[in-house]
Amino acid sequence: MTARFRVGITRDILDSRGEPAFGREALAVLDDDDQLEWEYLPTVVRELTAEHGARYDAIYVNMARTPASVVARADARLRVIARHGVGYDSVDVAAMTKAGVLVTHTPMPMPRPVATIALTFILALAGKLMVKDRLTRTERWDERMDHMGMGLTGRTLGVIGAGRIGKELLRMARTFDLKLVACDPYVNAVELAYIGARKVDLPTLLGAADFVVAIPLLNDGTRHLIGVAEFARMKRSAYFINVSRGPVVDEAALIDALREGRIAGAALDVFEQEPVDPANPLLAMDNVIVTPHSLCWTDECFHNMAITGLQSIVDALHGRVPEFVVDRTVLDHPRVRAWRGAHGGPG
Repeated sequence: MTARFRVGITRDILDSRGEPAFGREALAVLDDDDQLEWEYLPTVVRELTAEHGARYDAIYVNMARTPASVVARADARLRVIARHGVGYDSVDVAAMTKAGVLVTHTPMPMPRPVATIALTFILALAGKLMVKDRLTRTERWDERMDHMGMGLTGRTLGVIGAGRIGKELLRMARTFDLKLVACDPYVNAVELAYIGARKVDLPTLLGAADFVVAIPLLNDGTRHLIGVAEFARMKRSAYFINVSRGPVVDEAALIDALREGRIAGAALDVFEQEPVDPANPLLAMDNVIVTPHSLCWTDECFHNMAITGLQSIVDALHGRVPEFVVDRTVLDHPRVRAWRGAHGGPG
């Protein structure tokens, strides 16, 4: 009898009640397939190990890192790493491809939720929402006049990284009569013009924008993309927002820029170290809004991500190419061709 396809789901996707944060309905994607069995990993892990690679054919991964060591042993059976999210910087994609392991992610459900949180940050910073919340709670009502907000009409929004999420943010921001500029070497200027945005280089964007939003993927080219020199180019009245990955920004440079008043404030859903160090100076700054890499998490967002990600596992089981494979060269790997052929896909 042929062994069933074994799927593991990292336990960090469960809430405090032990329920999947994406809801039980999405699990039907796995439950309805009698050729597989699935389980949650026994414990929460920060990093997958070779034991996981030997136990499972596919792993649905939330936050855990996936290093090369997961597939380094001869008994590795792993075929699919399915990321719950658009980013895949936590996965050693090159090592997975070399070992004949598909890495999938879930980009399509993400543009609207992430663009929405970026816009939420813009509105909160412009209106000094958090400051005024504290005034109200601490009997400082009469200090309202000292904290005037910034109107958006005619101000400039600069978006670093104009992929699916960046374009969605630019579309949404048009409602507020903001001037729109974007920096992305891979996006066509005409395509941006249709949205109402102007393509510029990074120095131009930083000098012009009243709100700078970072949304690039994290890779070797974008690590510490924003540092001392970049913050020095920004207006003193400008705000910096990061909804991408923490290491896109030199956090020490950001802290210095805020302390020295070289920028007006910041909003961060991500940090260089996560979970964030409680002693991080950013947490004590009144002009900084912080959230724990989860502001875009809604029932709709998580459900759609789970449906997409879990379906990629089922597709791979049956020899079909999942819709969102990070490195499609893996499809030519002899190991992938062999098991796809064995399960009904082209060999």
